Amino acid sequence: MESYKSLYLATTETHCGKSLVSLGIMDLLLRRTQRVGVFRPIIKCQGSDRIDKNIDLLLKYFHLPWQYEETYAWRQIEALDLLAQGRHDELINRVIAQYKALEEKSDFVLIIGSDLSAESAALDFDINVELAQSLGSPVLLVARGDKANMDEIISPILMAVESFKRKGNQLVGSIVNRVDPDELHEVRRALRETLPEEAQPLAVIPADKDLASPSMAEVVEHLGAEVLYGKDLLNYRVYEYMIIAMQMEHYLERLRKWALLITPGDRGDVILSAIQAHASGNYPRLAGILLTTGVRPAPTVKRLLDGLPSTLPIVAVTQETFETARDLRQIRSYITADKQDKIAISLRLFRHYADTDALIQRYADIKPRGIPPRMFLYNIMQQAKADKKRIVLPEGDDARILRAAEALLMQDVVDVILLGEPEKVRAMIRRLGLSIPNDTPIIDPNASSRLQDYAATYYELRKHKGVTPDQALDIMHDIAYFGTMMVYKGHADGMVSGAAHTTAHTLRPAFEFIKTKPGFSIVSSVFFMALEDRVLVYGDCAVVPKPTAEQLAEIAIASAETAQMFGIEPIVAMLSYSTGESGQGEEVERVRKATQLAKERRPDLIIEGPMQYDAAVDPEVARKKMPGSRVAGRATVFIFPDLNTGNNTYKAVQRETGAIAIGPVLQGLRKPVNDLSRGCTVEDIINTVAITAVQAQHA
Repeated sequence: MESYKSLYLATTETHCGKSLVSLGIMDLLLRRTQRVGVFRPIIKCQGSDRIDKNIDLLLKYFHLPWQYEETYAWRQIEALDLLAQGRHDELINRVIAQYKALEEKSDFVLIIGSDLSAESAALDFDINVELAQSLGSPVLLVARGDKANMDEIISPILMAVESFKRKGNQLVGSIVNRVDPDELHEVRRALRETLPEEAQPLAVIPADKDLASPSMAEVVEHLGAEVLYGKDLLNYRVYEYMIIAMQMEHYLERLRKWALLITPGDRGDVILSAIQAHASGNYPRLAGILLTTGVRPAPTVKRLLDGLPSTLPIVAVTQETFETARDLRQIRSYITADKQDKIAISLRLFRHYADTDALIQRYADIKPRGIPPRMFLYNIMQQAKADKKRIVLPEGDDARILRAAEALLMQDVVDVILLGEPEKVRAMIRRLGLSIPNDTPIIDPNASSRLQDYAATYYELRKHKGVTPDQALDIMHDIAYFGTMMVYKGHADGMVSGAAHTTAHTLRPAFEFIKTKPGFSIVSSVFFMALEDRVLVYGDCAVVPKPTAEQLAEIAIASAETAQMFGIEPIVAMLSYSTGESGQGEEVERVRKATQLAKERRPDLIIEGPMQYDAAVDPEVARKKMPGSRVAGRATVFIFPDLNTGNNTYKAVQRETGAIAIGPVLQGLRKPVNDLSRGCTVEDIINTVAITAVQAQHA
């Protein structure tokens, strides 16, 4: 079975220190493989001239070969605008497309989740949960430990675990950052005792004053301050802020290491005494002096300062002192590519406190459950685009068909052929305001130059059934027969119909003269069941009422081939009311025989049965009922013993879980024809046409 090739870093709340963690993870990955991609679905920076600090840090420090534009999908302002307009699918689809483009060039991709902001933390968190699920990536939680008590540390992690698990995401573990060094062992013990197995701490990293402290350069940028002196000293770190209102003899004894002194600009005594204290070996070193109120030092003080060597940054703002102090509390110090000292500290902390062996083992133990639904649909579209086919849509006068045709043509998925009276179809296109190119073929079967040829061909194919030439001509006026004959003659590669007609009307022509492909005696069907976290294959739920053992074996093989065609690893469970050797009776024996026949015909496939549905899908039940099974608990393809069971099961799963059922997808035909339900949506039609196109590539 394949293993995952990505890791999604998701923070549980704001300011968790993911830069440190992403540096450590990237360092670990690059020691194991060379081509590591970095990807952020949504970046927060504003304006075209701003860049994402996390991406820039990793690209520059590790000399990664990727272009900046390859490493993200949306800016946050764009993403929020799309969500406000209800264009949710567009947001997700572009994330998948950008990610897949980078994934194809990489051995592994580190995905860094969306930033959580105080204003939209809940929305950002929900987006992270959905994006991790859509990209099919295991999640490593990053939490913060600088809280007042243990409950405040643990509660956000537990909430995150519940949210990610509810969406079907698999968790690697958690990393808790910025923990009080004096509480390190106590926090680690509490996390191990409280967190579930999948969220066990893989690192508990202490807070580091140098990492948390902004530089004077960051203070200047944040406040928009003017640098009066010490431009070459703006790398000094600010450990804390001190508002100086006292006289010199009182404030000096309160000075603390690397403090930024905040005082009005007319306090020449503070300025000069602070410079002397900074130079003296008897007082702590200072970070700088911040002058407020817009007042500059008196000319005599300025003259004195101009004559001194630059030993301390002095900067000035126009705001009042307390307003300035309030603004300073909002400063966040970031690890950027030019801060080599902070990068070195981060890597040292991660290497020392992260249990990298446990992280690697935990990641290796997580096995893919299957392809996520959105990734599945994206892959189908990409497969269809890679070798574009011609798909005929007989119901050209149906608004849903026309809307789907517009989308398919705009996305360059397939070439569409519409059946219907051209004038009426064009009028409907105009009335609906659609942009379907004028050169899109619209064929009226009744007026087609191919009608006589199609009728003659049908007569030759069906005369042994008593069909006369006149009857053949009458039959070819029917849109389903005409469209199917286009496929038979190679004038189209596949057909999709049924939006306004019965299943029998759509499929009868295919059964009559498309017929089954070599090695198959029946036509059957599958549904792709798009669950929350993966896509399963159910067969047969629509065509064969009560298959014999031989037919059931054929359905199993055809369903496995269909699954493989669409990127789903076929692990086939032959379902019955009994598991293993526990049951007896005609129905169980039929499934048992079918399993044996399928194995004999295709020994390369993983097929087991009979087994009950719970044993096939649930690992816990599988361990009890079928220990050591290669299929139980891992099945991706489910073969039902009869149509009654299959049809009811797919509908029950669809209703109870909210799963999307894509299908029925016919299999076993020499050329693809697929049926729509009369209640189908435009999206259903688009998906079915793309599936039909992929089938045509393999016909």
